[in-house]
Amino acid sequence: MAHDRSEALATVRGVPNEPGMAAKVFTELATAGVNVDMIVQAGASVGTAEISFTVPESTVKEVENVLIDKHDELGYKSFDINRSVGKVAVVGVGMKTHSGLAAKFFTALSDKGINVLMISTSEIRIAALVPLDQLDDAVRALHTAYASTPIRSKPWSTAAPVADF
Repeated sequence: MAHDRSEALATVRGVPNEPGMAAKVFTELATAGVNVDMIVQAGASVGTAEISFTVPESTVKEVENVLIDKHDELGYKSFDINRSVGKVAVVGVGMKTHSGLAAKFFTALSDKGINVLMISTSEIRIAALVPLDQLDDAVRALHTAYASTPIRSKPWSTAAPVADF
């Protein structure tokens, strides 16, 4: 299991819902040296989309500068940044081959009343963005849920998986 207290959630609202707009947003952020992790885009029936993404909290000022400087080019209506979020994840090489792991993950969080703001998955990871004031409870809930699996919690890193499923 891994967790990260140094995340921020940016949401760009009213982005024109047309091909290439997400590419423009993320190209501008990349040019400014901003690393983006979790991404969700939701389209609206009115021809616009909402793009939410997480960034290291240390880069929030760069994100704000890019979005303000490129407002006309990107054509969005508004944006906001939430610094009060944290990420928790279960990581393991068997995530793809064991059914029920996502159910266990989200049930554990739900049972503790933890609101999931964003979800990201891969072949070896299930990650959730949660309110920062619920992050410690999320870590404990997942520890309890996966108690029969050898899991150790550690701050977010690029180290090898810390759980084998």
